[in-house]
Amino acid sequence: MPEGTPGLAEELADWLEGLGLADQLAAAGLPTYERVDGVVRWTEPATGDTLDGGRLAELDRLLRAQGDDPAHAVPVALVRLRRETRRRQELLDGGWLDYAGVAALRGVSTNAARFAVHKAAERRTLLLVGHEGAILVPSFQLDEAGEVRTELLTVLEPLLASVDPWRVWIWLTSPVALLGGAVPHEVAGDPEELPVVQRAAVALAERARTAQD
Repeated sequence: MPEGTPGLAEELADWLEGLGLADQLAAAGLPTYERVDGVVRWTEPATGDTLDGGRLAELDRLLRAQGDDPAHAVPVALVRLRRETRRRQELLDGGWLDYAGVAALRGVSTNAARFAVHKAAERRTLLLVGHEGAILVPSFQLDEAGEVRTELLTVLEPLLASVDPWRVWIWLTSPVALLGGAVPHEVAGDPEELPVVQRAAVALAERARTAQD
């Protein structure tokens, strides 16, 4: 390796550990590292090859690209990924139903509920989230009878057209800056606030489409 690379390898690892972001590298598809006998070794995710000096410097520039001062920049994408990972776990700990749960609310058979929720998902009128081979129905979107809340129909449709289901779930149940820190699905119940939530949903969907192009 070129002179100075071992120092950069350790400096970069120490920086990420200090920010609490080291465990998000793999999830973001970025090179990862391990410490062996006090030496930090960075490897490519696809090949397992050790990063050379040029590639390590490139990774360093990429992670420090946010902010005016690279020495104090924060890898925003990793911060967002960490936040979303934590939020996912919170959502998985409760707040969802399986087919049987929906069936119980609607007073129908499990098979009938399964058919109905997938038809609704095809029409983009119901959010379904896949997790470890199972289909989850986030419960925030349902009323007491197990039907989709009417006010959310025009919010879900643009989101489900282009936004990842997990991100839709997180966005609808978390404080949003465009809404003054309010939670979208909660304020959507206010007729005066619903148009604002709809516009915010469309804006998010448009950003997602742009990122995909």
